[in-house]
Amino acid sequence: MRRIVASLLTLLAVAPPASAQPTITGAELRPVPYELLPGWREDDHTAAFAAFSKTCSAMLSGPGAARSAAPIPDGLLRACGRAAKLGPADAEAARLFFEQAFDPFEVAPEGGRGFLTGYYEPELEASLERTEAYPVPALARPGDLVSSEEEAGAPLPAGLAAARRTENGLVPYPDRAAIEDGALGEDARPVAFFRDRVDLFIVQVQGSARLRLPDGRAVRLAYAGKNGHPYTSVARLLVQKLGIPPAEMTADVLTRWLRDNPAEARDLMRQNRSYVFFRIAGELEPGQGPIGAAGVPVAAGRTLAVDRELWPYGVPVWLEGELPEPEGAAAAPLRRLVVAQDRGSAIRGPARGDLFFGSGEEAGRRAGLVRNPVRFVVLWPKPNQPAP
Repeated sequence: MRRIVASLLTLLAVAPPASAQPTITGAELRPVPYELLPGWREDDHTAAFAAFSKTCSAMLSGPGAARSAAPIPDGLLRACGRAAKLGPADAEAARLFFEQAFDPFEVAPEGGRGFLTGYYEPELEASLERTEAYPVPALARPGDLVSSEEEAGAPLPAGLAAARRTENGLVPYPDRAAIEDGALGEDARPVAFFRDRVDLFIVQVQGSARLRLPDGRAVRLAYAGKNGHPYTSVARLLVQKLGIPPAEMTADVLTRWLRDNPAEARDLMRQNRSYVFFRIAGELEPGQGPIGAAGVPVAAGRTLAVDRELWPYGVPVWLEGELPEPEGAAAAPLRRLVVAQDRGSAIRGPARGDLFFGSGEEAGRRAGLVRNPVRFVVLWPKPNQPAP
């Protein structure tokens, strides 16, 4: 009976007007009614609405609050205005807001389903001064780094997402190996120091960290830019090197191998030419998540990092699939509305996402298990909704 009802709903579903149908490179977008999203009515729409509203605050404040992404559709800004007027919403009001402001479209990528991974904010011991115990620096953003054509006032070098400003124009920025060998000279300004290169590697991959200092204080480290070279997955390189199934390469396995094989690990990590710079994020409260690319603190379980070349920040996404559980427990169902609030160097494609799991060791353990096929349904803003 359920299959008959679902089929009738599909046949009776009215596709939105042509102007409302988003287009995306590399995928077909298929209209789907909310009634055919399993678990839609049971989700915590209040949490999703809170994440959406925070992202809206950055978008409505004008250019500069967020790093660049795909253009924001006018309908999304109108939805943000409506959310601001609604204010804090209970579960029912939040669900109705999404249903009235957005149309769902399943993202069907070429060659199969979507793919989900996880990320988190590490908590690590570190120092603000170089000591024998903490010799490896995390560097501040150099003054000669430009991260966009708008900032540079000229096209960036081919294939790069950033460049170095010189008297003779823009040139490629030094890569990881060159930076580690001292290519920045006096522009290499440490903001914190780690025990070893593996800790720095973990923080650069995740993009942020909570640091526990020797005097008992805690500070936050936030992303401040990168050198623009393409990201290369060290985990993928190690899978190839060891000849093991990709499913066996968890975050714990990777970091253990890197620590147990320091000389080989250094060479392997240098094959990832991308290098991330940081700043101390003194504005963050302890209960807040790290700052995402959308310019606001991200939310555990509700923030999705997306391909910024394809999707605007702020767009809601319905995820449907499973999440693996630690220690071999049965996978948990994933039926959740999240918000595009962040980006990742390895996140490429229309149905590719990275779900934020929170801060600390347990969040890292859970995030490191996720490499799962999922159904992506983007909630695209209705074009003709009234202004707030």
